[in-house]
Amino acid sequence: MQQQDPQLSELRLFQEEKTSQPCEQVERNGHSHKQERRTGETVTLPVIEPRLPRAAAHSEQQGGQSATVIETNKWLVFGILAIGVFMATLDGSIVNISLPAIANYFHVPLNGAVEWVTIAYLVTTASMLLTAGRLADMVGQKPVWLLGLVIFTFGSAICGAAPSLLFLVIARGFQGIGGALMMAISPAMLTSAFPPFERGRALGLNAINVALGVSVGPTVGGLITTSLSWRWIFYVNVPVGIIGLLATWFLLKERHAQRQGRFDPLGALTLGLGLAGITLALSFGQELGWFSPFVLVSLLGGLAALIALYFIEQRVAYPVIDFSLLRRRVFLSANISLILCFMSLFAVSFLMPFYLEQLHGFPTEVAGLLLTPLPITLACVAPLSGSLADRIGSRWLAATGLAISCLGLILLGQLNAHSSIWDIIWRLVVTGMGQAIFQSPNSSALMGDAPREQQGSASGFLATGRTMGQSISVALAGAVFTSLGGADAGLQLVMLRAHGALSLARAGALEQTFSHAFQSAFLVCALIAAIGVGTSLVRGKEERRRHQAGMAELSH
Repeated sequence: MQQQDPQLSELRLFQEEKTSQPCEQVERNGHSHKQERRTGETVTLPVIEPRLPRAAAHSEQQGGQSATVIETNKWLVFGILAIGVFMATLDGSIVNISLPAIANYFHVPLNGAVEWVTIAYLVTTASMLLTAGRLADMVGQKPVWLLGLVIFTFGSAICGAAPSLLFLVIARGFQGIGGALMMAISPAMLTSAFPPFERGRALGLNAINVALGVSVGPTVGGLITTSLSWRWIFYVNVPVGIIGLLATWFLLKERHAQRQGRFDPLGALTLGLGLAGITLALSFGQELGWFSPFVLVSLLGGLAALIALYFIEQRVAYPVIDFSLLRRRVFLSANISLILCFMSLFAVSFLMPFYLEQLHGFPTEVAGLLLTPLPITLACVAPLSGSLADRIGSRWLAATGLAISCLGLILLGQLNAHSSIWDIIWRLVVTGMGQAIFQSPNSSALMGDAPREQQGSASGFLATGRTMGQSISVALAGAVFTSLGGADAGLQLVMLRAHGALSLARAGALEQTFSHAFQSAFLVCALIAAIGVGTSLVRGKEERRRHQAGMAELSH
């Protein structure tokens, strides 16, 4: 027998079993043979897998009937994905800091139509994620990634050149389609490029790109807006996007085995309308009131569309959502845990700026800098937790991570007007550490439990769960904080300080009201994280761990 490269081929031994199969394919000395296996006969056969490109061999280990196989060096794939992921996450954080400049340029109030610059992107992204994942399963991941880069880069260019606010909002919606196509399939592409025993590590390293995009966005956005103009926060994406396009076109090689079925346009439209309606309601519920006509129509319309989607998908041969994925215990548990994680932890990014700017009186740039310990901790710890998950599995790591996050949220709720900068930093580090310990192992379990031919759909579920969890987190934390008077107290503190009319007695009362609302919101989030600990523990054994045990046994 010829010596095989262990990274390109794999020796698999069928365990002794009694089965009834007409024949099986066996390769000996480079030639294929069919061997009959009779009913009740005990057979033990070594089967030599054919030599495959590096990433192809990794993907073949995962099983399935047909799938996308990335035939490019895994680190080259990681670098290409890093360009798009960093650009998409940077865009989300860089735009928010520039909204006052955009509102001033178009002469509109900050709490009016200018909000749609952010909302349009969020709504289109949320509505497209699952559809993008399904599309990647059908036509391949490279075409969807390329299309996402093209739309996002072109959308950035027309956003920068927008002659009116309405044009900018429409262009942001178009740009969001590109962002959805990229964010929906990037985990699937990493899973295809890296072997199962490095999946957690790869997803952990990808978290560095996300953390960098989130953390540097406010600083970079402020510098660009101040030095140039708000238009350049969009123009900066164009050269980066072009580099990503060229790298993808010439360097990324993909083999897609077959097209799986037909696209379901009615299901995709119904799904998009449902998610868009719910996202709109969550985005405007706090501002307009949860019982306002617009919010009620959006919420009820979105829920009705999702209910209708279930019945539509039962009648089509190739649904846009494969509900069979949700019957997999590990996959379902990881998805629920993911949603609960972002429901609880995204509130930190939403509430902490109010605490830093309104209660402490820090300027915006200092507040942005003080928030960076959390993403920096995430970037440092996520690769380590991902690598650890590759060895011991995700169940206890995910539960431990959310438990630490729960503690971090309780500690953050204890902050008040007299807390020092060090008090703020170490609490953010604890919270970020918990999120990092949870996120990479949980994502690895989610992607690893999905069949190889459904990696795109699984990736879409992951991205959608993250987006919907973030939207619910903002709505829930905002509702608790506002209903207990925290928002009004913060605004009064800012106004009275600006006019020099803030007495000690008045300041004490407002600070107490703000702190009570702030603490209550974080306690609610901590309760959600505690529920996530339970959902993380109920998952079953991961197929990846059984596969690794078999491979380790063979190596001996």
